[in-house]
Amino acid sequence: MTGLIMAAQLILGLSILVTLHELGHFLAARAFGIKVEKFYLFFDAWGFKFFSFKRGDTEYGMGWLPLGGYVKIAGMIDESLDTSALASEPQPWEFRSKPAWQRLIVMISGVAMNVILGVVIYSSILMAYKTEFLPTSEVNKGDGIYAYKLGRELGLQNGDKVISINGKPFERFDDLLSTRVIFGAVLTVERNGQQLEIIIPDNFYRTINTAGPMNFIGTGIINYDITMVTPGEPAEKAGFKPGDKIIAIEGKPIQDADDLKNQISMLKGQTLIVSVERNKQLVDLNTTVSPKGTIGIGYNAMTAQNKNYKLQPYTVASALKFGSSDAMEALVSNAKGLRKIFTGEEKATDSVQGPIGIAQIYGGKW
Repeated sequence: MTGLIMAAQLILGLSILVTLHELGHFLAARAFGIKVEKFYLFFDAWGFKFFSFKRGDTEYGMGWLPLGGYVKIAGMIDESLDTSALASEPQPWEFRSKPAWQRLIVMISGVAMNVILGVVIYSSILMAYKTEFLPTSEVNKGDGIYAYKLGRELGLQNGDKVISINGKPFERFDDLLSTRVIFGAVLTVERNGQQLEIIIPDNFYRTINTAGPMNFIGTGIINYDITMVTPGEPAEKAGFKPGDKIIAIEGKPIQDADDLKNQISMLKGQTLIVSVERNKQLVDLNTTVSPKGTIGIGYNAMTAQNKNYKLQPYTVASALKFGSSDAMEALVSNAKGLRKIFTGEEKATDSVQGPIGIAQIYGGKW
């Protein structure tokens, strides 16, 4: 069943992309009075197809080969490489009889439709799922950033106020974790009333992919919210409970995302004191560490945030604004990634997925 769900999601995803792409060509052609002979989702290679019907001058259908789709525009050599129609004189309803600017619009309208789809998807995600964002201005007038291990290695410090990325101001704090930064950038930082530049190397994305963004920068120390206590393990015997928030180990605050795991694993077979916040009170729990270097808990690691920071809700206008910039950023980062493949900085086998890989990214849950 998992495999079927993966395959179904892949086919549906491709269907949406292909249909909207070809719809762009179709609508542009019809707007300029050009006949469209066929509109097909997937290819009807060797004449095989699942179904077809004709409405007006256009035959609509679904082919069996899910490698794309096509619109057959009168007077234009398309994927079928049919040149027979070009033997006669150009007709007013044909592609080849139209001015160059109209032919150009018809040709690029498919890509334009994909860009519009990208903007709609990113904007919808912001409106439906993220709903609000932390303005950079809130962080800069408050505590400033919190530099975790990777940030400190690059020269950032707790309390720094990042005022621009590559010389341009930015509105959302989360943009500091975007591809604009991790693909290499210059951060302008205000520290103790002075400005300085922090250089992010262009291969920093590799480090982030390995260590995770929570090892870079945030708005405060890392909080570990316990979600599960394994029965029979040391944590249960010590009195840990789901909902506890781990604050410190051996009296030292946890600073980085890997601190909890690293400190516990170094104390195999030993006893340590873990400070947790429970019902707004601090509780110290004595627990032993198993020979495997674990205590038997599951947790969510989250960045602490100043409670005085005011989050900004996404409106339709701001979601479209940021959704457009996010879509363009995705386009630019993909171009950068392709350049790295072509120049040999990255291996195509590590960076590009085929249909099976894409299906696995969708996963077995709908």
